[in-house]
Amino acid sequence: MLMRAAITAVAGYLPDDILTNADLEQMVDTNDEWIRSRTGIQERRILKDPTKATSDMGAEAVKELLDKRGIHADEVDLIICATVTADMHFPATANLIADKVGAVNSWGYDLSAACSGFIFALTTGAKFVESGQYKKVVIVGADKMSSIVDYTDRTTCILFGDGAGAVLLEPTEEYGIIDHKLHVDGTGANFLCQKAGGSLHPPSHDTVNAKEHYITQDGQPVFKAAVKGMADVSYDIMQKNNLAPEDVAWLVPHQANLRIIDATQRRMGLPAEKVMINIQKYGNTTAATIPLCLRDWEDQLKAGENIILAAFGGGFTWGAVYLQWAYNV
Repeated sequence: MLMRAAITAVAGYLPDDILTNADLEQMVDTNDEWIRSRTGIQERRILKDPTKATSDMGAEAVKELLDKRGIHADEVDLIICATVTADMHFPATANLIADKVGAVNSWGYDLSAACSGFIFALTTGAKFVESGQYKKVVIVGADKMSSIVDYTDRTTCILFGDGAGAVLLEPTEEYGIIDHKLHVDGTGANFLCQKAGGSLHPPSHDTVNAKEHYITQDGQPVFKAAVKGMADVSYDIMQKNNLAPEDVAWLVPHQANLRIIDATQRRMGLPAEKVMINIQKYGNTTAATIPLCLRDWEDQLKAGENIILAAFGGGFTWGAVYLQWAYNV
């Protein structure tokens, strides 16, 4: 029998503090109607505690995940953390999460693919399970975006929130992850990036003064590339697997912008009721958006349903994953 990797549990963590559109009106030149009409966002969660970081959110999501599945942390073989806001350059945030949850028998690493990070990590983790060597692989998508957002820049500060989501992958001979299509295009690097902090532009007084450690975005080219990339790859994976719109139970899109989600839905020929949307509550939590959607809709998912996950991220990165859901709540 063909061994597949199935999602057998989902969990998430969101900070308590809420940043509303009304709050942002007091900070930058923007307003609630403008934000809602262009992005669909009403509020987002912010991790305000300066002593807490991405690994803390990821650890809380993993603790909930293990509790829901009824397994101990020392049963975990591997943790892959998708993030662009690692606690530090090294050690890996996955390493810190493993320590905080007590996953003493696991190893792990971080994966950086911006908003596509979760589906890149999910696909990678699935291969470890499919190899037959690993039985329990945890995929975490977590980002403390507030740590790299300039709250005087109205083009970016309205978009992002903080959060973490996690899934458990286990081997199955029935349902599970069936196919994927993933892409990168480095020509998009300058349109959506964090300019400083790496080896090209190490931290200095000049980079700090120039605000180059914050996220930078050129909105129009990013929007155009995201609409085409996410919509096309979602349609392509349907065609590749002979899926008609009526065969797809759910689209789980990255929550970057409601207009991008709508374009993807239309390209796939899906009705609105088949699309998971929670951007209005959380904003863009980067690598955490897709697992947080799965957590929010978990009780509506049925074993055997065809689900497509789709994302587009800075740099550029984009892709889609086709899976069959493995369990009923």
